[in-house]
Amino acid sequence: MTAPVMVRVGAATHTGNRRALNEDAQLSTAPVFIVADGMGGHEAGEVASGAVVAEFGQLVGRDALALDDVRQAVARARAAVDQLATTGAARAGTTLSGVVISSVDGLGYWLAVNIGDSRTYRFSAGELEQISEDHSVIQELLDAGELTAEEALTDSRRNIITRAIGAGSTGDADFWLFPAEKGDRMLVCSDGLTSEVSDGRIIEVLSNEADPQCAADVLTADAVAAGGRDNITVVVVDAIAVTTRPGTIVLSDDMDDVDADTRPRETVTGGVR
Repeated sequence: MTAPVMVRVGAATHTGNRRALNEDAQLSTAPVFIVADGMGGHEAGEVASGAVVAEFGQLVGRDALALDDVRQAVARARAAVDQLATTGAARAGTTLSGVVISSVDGLGYWLAVNIGDSRTYRFSAGELEQISEDHSVIQELLDAGELTAEEALTDSRRNIITRAIGAGSTGDADFWLFPAEKGDRMLVCSDGLTSEVSDGRIIEVLSNEADPQCAADVLTADAVAAGGRDNITVVVVDAIAVTTRPGTIVLSDDMDDVDADTRPRETVTGGVR
């Protein structure tokens, strides 16, 4: 059986300039491409993010994954992180964001998952689409019109998230299912990238660096050079071949909570965030 989406991948991570420990973790082996940004201090975040990657690592090597596969991996990851509370790491928690290769009737699809404020984007035809939606206090204030995008960049609450795996959170993951297209470039990153590097610069790098590993390396280096106030992790996934045909999304009955609206929350073609 041939995978419905064939990919090339690059990944990079850096502790940053102000942290002693890198609590980010990533997995970038088909069909799973995820980033987890740990929190909790005293190495608890590192253990939490590592637990998420370990659970999703069980899915590596398959041609494609179904929604239930990802749901079960999230549930196992949550149980593993919650178990850390019994070892004294009660505050351990982590974000999770990324995409997996999926299929509908044998056709190539992306299935995105998100909990927290790490992000998943699609870059295609020169446009950067934010697929995931931040689970954060800032995003809630933006949605309510109580904060402008410019104010959000410096607001003291910008690091407060409203959902996580662990850290006392029981918030559900969000999922999006959408057709893959040859030429798609998926970007998955921790907020150490997006808090330092503008959308305009991200677009420039994704446009000019053809190799996904080079793109990941340059974006990570840019975030470090811009201040590196947090850990930075970047995964870039290029769809080099896709089994596809024009059409609409087809959802089975057990996918009724997947967001079938594939329009991004925000599309950027230039400028700064």
